[in-house]
Amino acid sequence: MRIGILGGTFDPIHYGHIRPAQEVKQQLGLDEIWLMPNHVPPHKQAPNVTAAQRLAMVAAVCAELDGFEPCDIEINRSSPSYTVTTLEQLKRRYPQHEFLFLLGMDSFIGLPSWHEWRRLFELTNLVLCQRPGWQLASSDPMFAELENRRATVAALGSRPNGLIFPVDIPPQPYSSTEIRRQLALGRLPGDALAPSTQAYIRAHGLYRR
Repeated sequence: MRIGILGGTFDPIHYGHIRPAQEVKQQLGLDEIWLMPNHVPPHKQAPNVTAAQRLAMVAAVCAELDGFEPCDIEINRSSPSYTVTTLEQLKRRYPQHEFLFLLGMDSFIGLPSWHEWRRLFELTNLVLCQRPGWQLASSDPMFAELENRRATVAALGSRPNGLIFPVDIPPQPYSSTEIRRQLALGRLPGDALAPSTQAYIRAHGLYRR
């Protein structure tokens, strides 16, 4: 299968994660999307709820979406969630599948701060989620990287690594920080959270001050 991997803290998972992934799945014709919560995010502060709780919320959302599956490969790892390590493990564990790694433009610009980031292009193809009309400045160090590796849907399957597939994503008005702020005040932002996520947060009293 051709599978898109979307990683993150998912603290909590919300439509700002889900809808871009659905858009990528449709535009690139992927067989599945795997949502992969990380345990020890190298670039962020520690999550507000436990790894098991974040995975449970992701699994509940995946159960509601066709072609979505939870991936626990990082959340069961006690060391920092380095993407190159994860991709190596996925390729060893599932040699029959082709993986594409999804990331937003903000993460792409910050790639040089990632652990062994250049090896990502040896291990996989990237899907770059960008807002319509958003252009990377030509002065940015990652501009040449994108231009040299840019590919269209027609190139899917032509090579297993080294390409970047830009996908325009409608703007998403969701912020994890703002969602947690509302939850801390006892509000459930139903416009941002799937029903299963709302139910889980309510049942376990998560994010309350």
